Amino acid sequence: MEKEKEKKQVPLRLSSSLYAEIAAWAEDDFRSINGQIEYLLTQCVKERKKGKFAEPDQSTEQ
Repeated sequence: MEKEKEKKQVPLRLSSSLYAEIAAWAEDDFRSINGQIEYLLTQCVKERKKGKFAEPDQSTEQ
């Protein structure tokens, strides 16, 4: 269980507009931007495990 508490650093590049949206959302939720990104990724993983996450449309990926 100790390994679960260990954090990995991951370089992440975001568009300015996406960063601004996440920053505003983080402020609304009283989280840091990093905390908000981690929260959102955790929620997405949970949803995917439940089978509720649809596969991304290949035509919209960059």
